[in-house]
Amino acid sequence: MKLRKPIKTFLPIAVFAVLSVIAFYFYGSRDVSLSKIRKTKTIKIGYAIEAPYAFLKGNNEVGGQSPDIAKYVAQKLGIEKIEWKQTEFSMLFSDLQQGRIDVVAAGTFITPERAEIVNFSEPIFHVNQGLLVLKGNPRKLNSYGNFVEMPEVKVAVISGSVEERFLRRTGVSDKQIISVPDALTGRVAVEAGNADCLALSSPTVNWMAIKDQLGKTETAQISEQVADLPPGFSGYGAFAFRKKDVALLNEWNAVLKQFVGTEEYKKIVAEYGFTDSELPGNITTAEVLKK
Repeated sequence: MKLRKPIKTFLPIAVFAVLSVIAFYFYGSRDVSLSKIRKTKTIKIGYAIEAPYAFLKGNNEVGGQSPDIAKYVAQKLGIEKIEWKQTEFSMLFSDLQQGRIDVVAAGTFITPERAEIVNFSEPIFHVNQGLLVLKGNPRKLNSYGNFVEMPEVKVAVISGSVEERFLRRTGVSDKQIISVPDALTGRVAVEAGNADCLALSSPTVNWMAIKDQLGKTETAQISEQVADLPPGFSGYGAFAFRKKDVALLNEWNAVLKQFVGTEEYKKIVAEYGFTDSELPGNITTAEVLKK
């Protein structure tokens, strides 16, 4: 008889524990990402300053290719208010995972490494390689491949950029590469003769032209894109979401599917130097990640 009492005493506790686990599984882990945002009609979007992808305009309005597309999607989803959060690019995914933001809108490239920790929307752009050279293009540069063929050529690149990875991967020597902190510093290096050209993504080059920031340089006509890309990099960019926020991602993608590539889309992104050449086409994020 003494052995039965503990069983009767602890049985309700055990049952309660099991029911609690089941309740958490079905309710605590339920995806409420979209319903919560629709209820409050507010979404929190994170960005980092990098024109033309995302930046602050003269009136302190958040703008750029990714934020402007995000505004369009939010409006179509019935979201009335966007709370913008500016941070360093390296902190965006951390802010996303910790719930400080709901979406990353910062010209983020789709890579397998990033896909381990976030979900990407379907692609919203695909960048090509661009070059700034002195007016008249005295070196007659028209491809990143020129730098291997012409070892005397010096090329400026933004430190840590994809372009720097391109060049090193294609065999450009360290003595040819001049690292600069930003595009304008790189342009000055070309004007001063310290570099023969500045390697940038095509939208950034186009943006500098639109904003009359070319100075004594001009855009070189790229005749050949370097095909030997860094591992995991394809040039496609998208929005980023928490892994668990599938409902929000699906609705966001539904709007993008009807929008990306339309005349209205082209009009919005043209302001930031994006042309038909930067359209993502029909490729899906799943296909990008297999590249």
